[in-house]
Amino acid sequence: MGILPQLILNSIIAGAIYTMIALGFNLIYSTVKFFDLSYGVMMAIGGYGVYWLYKIIGLNLGLSVVLAILLAGLVGYLADYFVYRPLRRRKASTMVLLVASLGIFTALQAVIAILFSSQFQTLSAGEGKIYEVIGGAITGVQLVILASGLLIMLALAFFLNRTRFGRAIKAVGDDEEVARVVGINTDKIISFVFFLSAAIGGLAGVLVGFDTGIEPTMGLNLLLKGVIAAIVGGIGNIYGGVLGAFLLGTVENFGIWQISGEWKDAIAFALLIVFLIFRPQGLFKR
Repeated sequence: MGILPQLILNSIIAGAIYTMIALGFNLIYSTVKFFDLSYGVMMAIGGYGVYWLYKIIGLNLGLSVVLAILLAGLVGYLADYFVYRPLRRRKASTMVLLVASLGIFTALQAVIAILFSSQFQTLSAGEGKIYEVIGGAITGVQLVILASGLLIMLALAFFLNRTRFGRAIKAVGDDEEVARVVGINTDKIISFVFFLSAAIGGLAGVLVGFDTGIEPTMGLNLLLKGVIAAIVGGIGNIYGGVLGAFLLGTVENFGIWQISGEWKDAIAFALLIVFLIFRPQGLFKR
């Protein structure tokens, strides 16, 4: 197996993971216009939800995954219902919402660490089957990651553009006050967006857990990569976030071709800085 095909596969896999994260993050940002840092912990909730249901309680794997995703979505919904919605009604600034989301992130991450300890855990029972594709190796879990990233992207595009509820979400994102005037229940729409985005984040956390493992702090690094992908692609642009995710995955993996893998995060932030300086609007405008 050659190094170049493997780097290409690794870039695509990383891009698929970042795609899911960027899609959920961009969906929230394009609707409520603030950086929801609590979105990061939803990935940990998804991963640890499967760990608790599947490995500790012993439920069926498929049922455990579905329940864990729904749990992450429910937590996202409750965060909006009990924290963000009251703040929005008080006309809180985006900075206040940002600080509130940081508080939720910190509190939930601490709860996960208390319940499950800070030790690294694995979700997979073994190595799993390995396939050879274009001269590189890829696992069954990574194939699921690729398929999931593609399906979520297509499903979200169809939902936002072809359904009445999806168009209502875009209307709220364009102007919440006008949407309310024309009869759209904006609180209901926004709460659903938080549920849907958190569920997408939970799925990403589950897949990462089966691929590499889980730990309470896993959400922070994944969130940062999703934010970078969203900014590179165009913050608030759903489709730009997808392109930004695959660009980030490619730059990261090819950037460490001849150097240590510990430089991966530094390369990601270097890409972010380049875009902030030379193209702050990203590849696509909102």
